[in-house]
Amino acid sequence: MGKIPYQIRKATIADWDNAIELAWKTFLKFEAAEYGEEGTKHFRDFLSDKMLRRMFIIGEYPVYIALDRDKCIGVISLRNKKHISLLFVDEAYHKCGIATALMNEMKKYVIEEHAGCALTVNAAPYAIGFYHKIGFQDVAPQLMQDGIRYTPMEWVFA
Repeated sequence: MGKIPYQIRKATIADWDNAIELAWKTFLKFEAAEYGEEGTKHFRDFLSDKMLRRMFIIGEYPVYIALDRDKCIGVISLRNKKHISLLFVDEAYHKCGIATALMNEMKKYVIEEHAGCALTVNAAPYAIGFYHKIGFQDVAPQLMQDGIRYTPMEWVFA
């Protein structure tokens, strides 16, 4: 796919359902088979948690989205002021720089709002290469919890 026009902005309450649906659809396509029933159920429960939505509404769970016109094509979120908890891009838009652009927007947010010194992520096996490419480093070997396999990583602000 060639260069596509898209915009990145902070998500509004009206964007929540589309962003969560994108995360779920992309998870099913690229990660669910590797996690099995337990991991898939755990991830679905995380996405549908009413407390997560409440935290988003009150501004304690920042979410940014990428849009192609009105279509949500990417989502990134931040938990505990420094932990990337969701980063998903619609399959049709992979390899277009959207995940990197979303990450750069979140890095700006952390610098402005929290004077952050590090970002952390529990990288899914599918995403490890991407995180390494943008400067994240492993801080522990791959772990498994609640059926979810991940590698803890960190990116330190220079």
